[in-house]
Formats: sequence, C-alpha cells, structure tokens
Amino acid sequence: MANSYSILFNTSQLLSLEGPYASDGTPRRPGEMQDLGIHERGAIVFNESGVLAVGSEDELRRQFPDPDAEIDVEGRMVMPGLVDCHTHLVFGGNRSEEMMMRLQGATYLDILKAGGGINHTVKATRQASVQDLTDRAAAHLDRMLEHGTTCVEVKTGYGLDEPTEMKILDVVGELEQLHPMTLFRTFLGAHTVPKGVDRQAYLDWLKGPSLAAFQRKATFFDVFCEDGAFSKEETLDLLRHAKEAGFHLKLHAGQFNDLGVCTPAAEMGTVSIDHLDHISDDQLQAMAKYGCVGVMLPGVPFFLKTGIYPDARRFHQMETPFAIATDFNPGSCPSFSMQMMIALAVLECRATLEEAICGATYNAACALGAGKNFGSLAPGKAADLIVLDVESYNEIPYYFGGNLVQSVFKGGELVGSSTMVMA
Repeated sequence: MANSYSILFNTSQLLSLEGPYASDGTPRRPGEMQDLGIHERGAIVFNESGVLAVGSEDELRRQFPDPDAEIDVEGRMVMPGLVDCHTHLVFGGNRSEEMMMRLQGATYLDILKAGGGINHTVKATRQASVQDLTDRAAAHLDRMLEHGTTCVEVKTGYGLDEPTEMKILDVVGELEQLHPMTLFRTFLGAHTVPKGVDRQAYLDWLKGPSLAAFQRKATFFDVFCEDGAFSKEETLDLLRHAKEAGFHLKLHAGQFNDLGVCTPAAEMGTVSIDHLDHISDDQLQAMAKYGCVGVMLPGVPFFLKTGIYPDARRFHQMETPFAIATDFNPGSCPSFSMQMMIALAVLECRATLEEAICGATYNAACALGAGKNFGSLAPGKAADLIVLDVESYNEIPYYFGGNLVQSVFKGGELVGSSTMVMA
C-alpha cells in the first residue's frame, strides 16, 4: 500500500474511461468508445505517482483507510484530464483582424495579398524573442488548463527556417520546465513553403541533414498535405525521410481537398491523420486497418464558417478510431476549450457524446502514442483528473461555450483554480 495518498469522493459520476477494452495505448474503435467506465457516486485514490484505485467509496476506504487528504467534490462529476492532441501553441502576434475581414467578405487569397495569413504569423514569430514567445505560450497553456486540458501536443511551423523552428522547440523546452502541463513536441517545418524561398531548396532542407537535429528535440514529424501546401508525392517523400530519421509520423490531410494521401500514409505507420473534413471511405478503411487515429478538428470549420465537418458516422461505419482536438492556432481556431470541441463534435460532426468524450481523452492520448499513461483513470496511470461543476456528463455539450471545470489535478497535485477544501 502506498505510504501517502489522497481520496477523492462524493462524486455524482466518475468517468474512468476504463471499460472492458484494452487501455494499453491501442486506440478504441467507435463501438468501443461508447463505454466511459462510469462509476456512479464513485471515488478515486491517487498520489503523485499515479492512480492507485477507482471504485466505490466504501470499498476504497476499506483498502486505503488512512488517506493524507480527503477531497469532497460535493456531488460533482469527475473525469480524466482532457488531452489536446493537435495545437500550434507557439507563435507571435495574432490575426484577429483577419476574422473581421472574412466577416466582411474577404477570401483567404484576399487576406494573403494584404499581407495576412500564415506569412503574417511567420514574420511575427521570427521577430519575437524566446522570452516573448514563452510568456505568450505559457498564458495560452494557463487558459487551456483552466478549461481542463492536462496534456497538449505542440507543433512548430510558424518559423519555416531552421533558426526559428529550433527557437520554437526551445520555447517548448522552457514551457516543460515552467508549466505543469505535459507537452508533446512535433516538428511541422512542412507547414508551407515560405514566401520568397525556392520550393525544391526548401524540400531538400526538410529532408536533409537538419532532420537529425530536429529529431533530437521533437518526437513527431508532420506535413500539411493540401493544395497550396505540399502535394501527395511531396508529402510521402517527406514522411519516408522523417521515418528513416527516427521520427514518429503525423499528417494534416483532407482539410479542404482529398488528395488521396491517407492510405499510403497509414500504411507507413502514421500515428494520426488530422482534419479529414474531406476523405473517402476507402481511406477511412485503410486508417482502421493500420490503427491510425483520425483527429477531428471541429473548431476549424466552425471558425472559418465552411459548413463542412468531419462525419463521425462514417468513421463509425468504417470502424476507424478517432480523437478530437482544438487545432489551437492564430488563423483558423484560436480556441482554448476542449469542452467546446466536445460540443461541436456532438452538434456538428454527428459523434455520440460518449465517442466525443473518449475522443477528447483516451483516444487523444493514443494519437500521441501516450495511451498507456494518459487519457483514462486506472491503477498505474497518471493522476490527471478534472472536477466539473455538473452532475452528469450529458451536461458538457448542453452548456456549450462555457467553462464547467471547477478543479484540475495534474500528476496528483491540485493545479487549477478551485474553491475546494481538502481535509
């Protein structure tokens, strides 16, 4: 028995996300995502090392009779911390003026011609100091934490040259020391070809000797495969070189067009393919075959007002596992809230609420190769949990747009703002 531990009790519901399915890092298919491992009026015992037990209060008090702290959540709901598996957290400036331009009828091309779009963010990021970028990103992480997110993937991609891409990864390193959030690093040098740079020269750099240096600082390699970014052929070539360099693979695909890249990318062992607003059934089947997680980013079509969302019912028919993320970035989804993404997944993507919650926790962790440690509450897993000021998980999308989180525990420590008293 652990020498030091806390018990959290008097919940209305405790969602462990530990049903009868494996939680060994294998993503759950839609039918398996329905089981949230609900403990009505459940309790949980944990410490800094992780979760010790989940079950009924009476049972846990018999097993763990001398807790160091007793946490009465007064009839609120408890669930795993949310996992945001797709963000572009580190950037300079913002592009709020572009939203106003779009609302007045400006197209993406109009904004680019006016000096906006990604080029605006690249310029601001290159000019910003490490300290400025760290301070801004830490503030963003604070807001995400307040909304219940405890793990975040962070992509580069707003440097588009070696010094700035390295600077962004150095910022992530600083954040890992400063912030309680668990961060996962992705090198997205293949976001687009920067303005004024020869395309072939840029492709040669992306798959050249610098890959080894980036691989020492980032786990994943990502490519934006889209018209105006990188073609199917370019994307697969870049992924092959990245895999040879030791990266795990991710991919942006199907946001505006289906370029047919998902099947060969899944065959290469790509961990997740993200966006997927436009994707064929055969590619969804290939992703299912190879265990590739499809990451839905419903905040993007919501913010850009495209009216086209990924369809969870098609994922269900093809048995393709999926996750949900914010795609937090300055141009197409400046949202901190995974709660809002759950609501949009239900309201616009036709996901069941159970699928959406699993997609925002366990499957999102699997999309980061971290399902063994995060995304559910089971003995041996990280004690990342959130207390919501509701009685039932049904209320999460019902109160869309707000923040229902009352308390956040990260690694067994209370890190979010709370009025909770621990005896």
